[in-house]
Amino acid sequence: MSNDNLSTAKVREPLVRIAKRTQSSVMRSWTIRLVALVLALVTNALFIFFVTGLDPISVYVTMWQGTFKSQFNFFTTLRDTAMLLCIGIALAPAFKMKFWNIGGEGQVLMGALATALCMIYLCNYLPNWALILVMFVASVVAGAIWGFIPAYFKAKYNTNETLFTLMMNYIAINVVDSLTNIWRGAKSSMGTINQATQAGWFPKLFGYRFSINIMIVAALAILIYIYLKYTKHGYEIAVIGESENTARYVGINVRKTIIRTMLLSGAICGIAGFITVAGKNMTLSINTAGGYGFTAIIVAWLAKFNTGFMALISFLLIFLEKGATQIASAYSSLNDYASAIVTGVILFFILGSEFFINYRLIFRKGSSKGGESK
Repeated sequence: MSNDNLSTAKVREPLVRIAKRTQSSVMRSWTIRLVALVLALVTNALFIFFVTGLDPISVYVTMWQGTFKSQFNFFTTLRDTAMLLCIGIALAPAFKMKFWNIGGEGQVLMGALATALCMIYLCNYLPNWALILVMFVASVVAGAIWGFIPAYFKAKYNTNETLFTLMMNYIAINVVDSLTNIWRGAKSSMGTINQATQAGWFPKLFGYRFSINIMIVAALAILIYIYLKYTKHGYEIAVIGESENTARYVGINVRKTIIRTMLLSGAICGIAGFITVAGKNMTLSINTAGGYGFTAIIVAWLAKFNTGFMALISFLLIFLEKGATQIASAYSSLNDYASAIVTGVILFFILGSEFFINYRLIFRKGSSKGGESK
């Protein structure tokens, strides 16, 4: 082919191109999420009807009852939402800095372990208010130490924080497992700590001990929002997240900020362990964190580190969890696996909607004979 022909030849364009959106309005973002939720409900309705033969509307009503059937159901949903939100806001500062803290589960466990240690060994020496205060401080310190370790190695030796924090989870699980096995002795489980004296337990407020959990997390959510949006430290975190080189150029101490931020992240995870042991379970096990340390990653990422949006997403995920449990118990043909599919489809569509919020599809306008673009 001659040079003239090459210069006039048309370049074949792909049928679909993906382009990043320069910006997406709040209205557009929430419209896309709403459409994704509707599509998820329609998909689940087809699955429920054709696979199980049940009425989808009845199943959805049952899911709704999992949270709103009674006052107790609603408040336990708020309790679990608070737990998930607490870990989410703990991870948010590190994630905004692009330090991928996957160790929330382990940091929660270490906070819970410190709380349990205080309840077991100090219950006979301190009044309840002082014991709770010591438990709080111990949980903050324990979680902060567990966050400091990977941060130090990242700042000093540039280790991979994702793998480091992930491995720290398994260390924490085995530490807790070993100690609970020692404490339980010949018993089948550790059991409730200080059941007779209730030393270290939160007092009841509005009829529930976990009311204090909700209040603590609500306060933390407001404080972290202010911290990230309006303080100098929050600004430094944002700059490092955009570019470490830029941060160094403007005089930000990157190593110091990494360590400080992970101390904060671990400390808040430690508080999550504290409120779980003192205000919810009153015991300790390797399942104290309940897997929320990993679920909170989704919460922080979807909310773009905005604690207000984190609260909404946390509530949605707990609502789905409660709804799945409710329909599994109400319908024999919808076992745990089928109910997990229902919630999984909803979560899949919600996560998938983030792609369309951040990117757009550009279709080829038309094709000439031979498939070349016009």
